[in-house]
Amino acid sequence: MVGSIKMKKVSELWGKFLRIPLFKVKFGVVRMDNMPFILFHLSPIFIFFVPFKWELVGLAVGLYFVRMFFITGIYHRYFSHRGYEVRNRFIQFVMGLLGTTCVQQGPLWWAEHHRHHHRYSETDNDIHSPVQYGFWHSHMWWFVTMYDNPKYHRYELKDFAKYPELKWLDNYHVIGPVLLGVALFGIGGAPYLVWGLSVSTVLLWHGTWTINSLSHVFGKKRYETGDESRNNPFLAILTLGEGWHNNHHAYQGGAKAGFYWY
Repeated sequence: MVGSIKMKKVSELWGKFLRIPLFKVKFGVVRMDNMPFILFHLSPIFIFFVPFKWELVGLAVGLYFVRMFFITGIYHRYFSHRGYEVRNRFIQFVMGLLGTTCVQQGPLWWAEHHRHHHRYSETDNDIHSPVQYGFWHSHMWWFVTMYDNPKYHRYELKDFAKYPELKWLDNYHVIGPVLLGVALFGIGGAPYLVWGLSVSTVLLWHGTWTINSLSHVFGKKRYETGDESRNNPFLAILTLGEGWHNNHHAYQGGAKAGFYWY
């Protein structure tokens, strides 16, 4: 009994510590529990403390595009929109695990928030609309401050939440980045870890987020979708096709990003 009371007090103190505000942004507060996110952004500075080789640049770029495919082909087209079918639960789990190496939370979390975006696209309930909230909030502050936003409502993906292995993976999504980091360090030591995980991941983050912040502002509208989604060929290159964003908003359930040969 005494032990459980002490653990409860420790848990309460830890919770208060994580809620300590660090600084304010336009639509919320960045708190202590966001410190890992901030520190990870600073981690690429270690490139100046390891020997430079062009193969390390190739490693960072290669892992950027491989994991960008995990985002667009798995997290987005499969878990968010079910653009294609996977009948084997083990393969589905492995796909989710590959997606976690992108360090963008678990597959259920990612898909849930993306469906939320489509459900309320460009309204004031769209938690990352650049039209409503501007560039920086739509780019990254939305997920840092969303739990302080009364317009954010979490709901459960009934189609995928029925699989306990996916719920487990969603809760322990850190396993993917840890496995990737261990593998990189085992293969090439600190240089592989810095370039393959730190540099590549930060680039991957911001490449992914350009679809939230820029593809609803810059580009052309091929279809009238009732929102400001646009097609942008430059962003399409950076994101393996997601820059054809107006196409996607017009045909959300499609597995393909582009409709023409180019």
